[in-house]
Amino acid sequence: MMSPDEFDLLDELYFLQSYEQLKKELDWDDGKLLATLQALLEKGWIKCYSSPEEEVLHNIRIDKDGENYLYLATKEGLLEHNQK
Repeated sequence: MMSPDEFDLLDELYFLQSYEQLKKELDWDDGKLLATLQALLEKGWIKCYSSPEEEVLHNIRIDKDGENYLYLATKEGLLEHNQK
């Protein structure tokens, strides 16, 4: 089940986006944005990148390093998003 916040965030992740871009577009506070990113990551609906070419595969700490990552929806995340 996808929450309205998860839906809105995934809507921004059809293309690679930085944390700052997401914060600006959604106008959310850090706590809400980080918590929603964490929830999407746990569901397997987003990927994290340290640069546009380098996906972070291990030791992802959104609560600690979330502001430094780039984000992109996964295929599964896009399929869930399009079912809404």
